[in-house]
Amino acid sequence: MPKSYDAEALLHIRHLDEIRPDLLDPIDYDYAGHRPIDITVDQPEYTSVCPMTGLPDVGCITIRYRPNKTIVELKSLKYYLLQYRNVGIFYEHLVNRILDDLVSVLDPVKMTVIGRFTPRGGITSEVTAAYHKNTMSA
Repeated sequence: MPKSYDAEALLHIRHLDEIRPDLLDPIDYDYAGHRPIDITVDQPEYTSVCPMTGLPDVGCITIRYRPNKTIVELKSLKYYLLQYRNVGIFYEHLVNRILDDLVSVLDPVKMTVIGRFTPRGGITSEVTAAYHKNTMSA
């Protein structure tokens, strides 16, 4: 008889409510009101786990935004994203959660978060979520 495994316990899968958006550190954008800029940040080694199997999910997270008064300090963003390493989360939920957390901390003019995930079962996935300050709320 095959052994049965408790994947959640075995792999130390964490829950989404353990993610701390307060790790994100906004810093003043000294050129606010002077000229608009667009910022693109890539995290090409993103990892989390499938909430159904506990198997690793790997991909690239791209964050594009136009700051309002603050920008994100990159080390804090790195630590924020590292928290997902053992979290069981679907791609679609992940991209929306990252967007919501960043918008709540930075209050940007606009922001897009894109997740490009490596093949699982021969299928690749790309998920995009966007925020525009004048047309919707976070």
